[in-house]
Amino acid sequence: MPFVDIYSKDDYASIYYTTNTEFDCVGGFNPEKPTILMLHPYMMDSSWLIEQFSDPRLGSNFNLIALDMRVCGKSASRASGRHDSWVEAADMAMCCQTLHLPPCHIFACETLAVNSALRFAILFPEMCLSLTLCNVPAPTEMKWVFNAYDEIMQTWCYSEDLESLEHVAMEMTRFLVGSECDSDLRDDLIEFWLMEYPPYRRTRIVEQLGVVMNRTPLKAYMLKEITQPVLIIHGERNEVSPIKYAERLVADLVNVDGGAILYTVKGGGGALNIVPGTASITNQVFSKFVSRLPHHRSDLIPSSTSKEERMALALSKLGQLTNDSSIASRDPASPMSFSCLTPESVQGQNESLELYRKGEAAAFDPCGPDGRPIRRFSDTRKQHWFSGEKDGISYAGSSLSKNGKQDVEPYERALPLPQSEPITGDVAQQGRLRRATISPSSVDKHVIKGSMAKVVNSNTPNSLQRLLK
Repeated sequence: MPFVDIYSKDDYASIYYTTNTEFDCVGGFNPEKPTILMLHPYMMDSSWLIEQFSDPRLGSNFNLIALDMRVCGKSASRASGRHDSWVEAADMAMCCQTLHLPPCHIFACETLAVNSALRFAILFPEMCLSLTLCNVPAPTEMKWVFNAYDEIMQTWCYSEDLESLEHVAMEMTRFLVGSECDSDLRDDLIEFWLMEYPPYRRTRIVEQLGVVMNRTPLKAYMLKEITQPVLIIHGERNEVSPIKYAERLVADLVNVDGGAILYTVKGGGGALNIVPGTASITNQVFSKFVSRLPHHRSDLIPSSTSKEERMALALSKLGQLTNDSSIASRDPASPMSFSCLTPESVQGQNESLELYRKGEAAAFDPCGPDGRPIRRFSDTRKQHWFSGEKDGISYAGSSLSKNGKQDVEPYERALPLPQSEPITGDVAQQGRLRRATISPSSVDKHVIKGSMAKVVNSNTPNSLQRLLK
């Protein structure tokens, strides 16, 4: 299978990649076609880029390659509290150099990928022909989202039955896709998560969400380093990543050739690249954007600069950008050398990983003997004599409509999510301290019915009421 092994004294990672070539290797690339490097949404892997790989507007005109980022999909790595988006950017550069890839057009989806792609363009500009960013997040996570992820992570990791795990996974679809997530897509997502992120592999989700929740924003002077053409595709109805942050990024990219372009997908929410309707629009906009740029061949030629020398130059530049001269003296063979987390953040993440690792091997397994979930999430709605609505609540009563379901007020179906501003570093640190003190006994075992927005806005005491704090 196609992997890039990255190893050093303090780190090891095996990064999986896939291509659109016949034998799934970069050796099959057509040198006459430009190359696109794709980064999947967080909590997913490269298999969720199928809408892009199967689109002839992309697959027929470009060489496509997609990476599974650390702790995602088939990639494997040593767990580390130093893991952040700068490390992901270093992984990308290591893979590009090892595979002798030509400069690529970068297509990045959602929070983790977008932050990694921006940092990659800053440190390795010669490897990046252009940037296309789908759904730009806030510089740091908004307070209500940060707290919600904190609650979801704890409940997910310590679930002891299938119903609890399915319910918290259903809530996760609300954050990643939106309140109007199609039932078939929800089933596929929940099935994927039960197989890839079960409680007995919970440190993978802890490390991945740690990178998302504890990220530090890019400074304005750092964004000035980006000069490549930039396209931002953003969902109009994205509640987790409001469009105002995409507009702010456009304004901050002052040195982009021709100015950054913002395209708003009407009615779009989260995960634009996997929802069939918005994925087609996203692919069309992206393919037209890249096709207008100067044509670049894809000859697989080794660089005249060795990998160690190029990574050392990137470390030197990172040290200048962060005003930390010690970074330049770090090991260039290790992607972890690019971590910009503070010692307090590293310690907090290490403590969280150590805590969640306890009892991990004996934790709940939601899959059957064949390694797949024993049921699809939508099947649970058919097991009751009362009707289950798409907001997660089952209703029983006499006021049924002609189709046999109880009429529900519009606000019950799609209650708006709360609004708040991005968190500060102090709030993130408090979250890390809180996660370091939790235990299985502190996680409520009962299932809270209803959408996350309903729970957040409710005045009834429950285990998720801390989201308001």
